[in-house]
Formats: sequence, structure tokens, C-alpha cells
Amino acid sequence: MPGQPPDLRIVDDPADTLGEVLAEQALRGGSIVLTGGSTPGRAYEHAAERARDWGAVTLWWGDERCVPPDDERSNYRLAKQTLLDRLDVQPRTVHRIRGELEPDEAARELDEALAGAALDFLLLGLGRDGHCASLFPGSPQLAVEDRRAVSGPPRLEPFVERVTMTMPVLRSAQRIVFLVAGESKAWAVARAFGDEVTPDIPASLVRLAPVPVEVFLDEAAASELNR
Repeated sequence: MPGQPPDLRIVDDPADTLGEVLAEQALRGGSIVLTGGSTPGRAYEHAAERARDWGAVTLWWGDERCVPPDDERSNYRLAKQTLLDRLDVQPRTVHRIRGELEPDEAARELDEALAGAALDFLLLGLGRDGHCASLFPGSPQLAVEDRRAVSGPPRLEPFVERVTMTMPVLRSAQRIVFLVAGESKAWAVARAFGDEVTPDIPASLVRLAPVPVEVFLDEAAASELNR
């Protein structure tokens, strides 16, 4: 499948750079979709330092583990500790995925909330296997096109059920940004952003969006590109 070439931005500290990008978006306002992971967590800290007023923002998460919001595995908890708790003005709306519900119910709630929603800025991470959000290689959820959100099992640790936006919703965002760091992600970066678009590497499918995919990464993560 053909896909747009990504806009690769190799920088020394992608979390710091992305923090500035997030802060700029927060000041403009609109809908921002967050992701989980240690590198995004550092980006959220940098964003909170640069923009403490998120009052014009509607906040979403692209996926969530089916755990309570105070669980250490929760993507919401990560964002609360690194971003929300550091702000002077909270987002006007926070669409937390309620991981404490039954997975199907949490997915249905997210699906309904997304009806008619426009996503201005989508942040994604990249798994070592090439997954994004909670859409894994070989997962039936990857092929869902008639719903905005689904639940399903993970393929990597932590092995808890997940709720995730579907691929059509991810590709609908006005701006799509990946944040990737570290040599452990180099293989996935090369496959997702330097190779053909294939369901075997779910993140590559995002390149079928009508907007170019931006990728902020460090030298280590980019080390297998063009090999």
C-alpha cells in the first residue's frame, strides 16, 4: 500500500522538542490526544513548564490499560503526574478513558464520546513490535473500521486488557506526531517509517492519513533508517 513519506525530525532530545510543540498547541487550543510511555511523560513535563494554561484544550487519550486511574500502569495517571498536576489552568474538558470499567463498556463510552469529535493534534508512541496506540500486529482490532474505539487483549507487557481508538480515528487527526527515543526502537522505526506500509507494522498504516506523519526521534532510534 502506498503511503505518504513521513516528516522525520532527528533531534538530540525529542522529548524536550516535543514538549515545546505540545505547549504551542495548548496555547492555540483545540483537541489534543495523548499517549503513554516514559518518553512522552518527559515531554509532558517540558510542556507544562512552557504552557501552564491549558484552558482552551480538550484532552483525549489514544488508548488506555484497563486499570483504575491511580494504577501505576495507567496512561491517565502518567499524564496527571507529569502534566495535569503541574498546570495552573486545567483543560476545559478531559475525556479520560475509564479503565476501571469492563473493557467493552469503556470502549463503548469512548466510541460514543468521539462521535462528531474533531482531533486537532494526535500524539503517538511506537512499540518495539511496530504497534501504536493499542493496535498490535495480528490484532483483530487493527482491522475495525465501523467503530471509533474498541477493546482487546495486549500483545506485550503489561498483560491487561486495553481500550484504543481505531485506525480510522487515528488517521482523522489534523496533525499526527510520533515521539520515539532509544536504540531499542530502531528496528520498529525503520519498518514503520522507512519501509512499505503493511498491517504487519501497525504504525506504518498511519501514513495512509491525508496529512503527513511527523516523527520526532533521536539518533539512536533513527540508526537503522536507510540501511
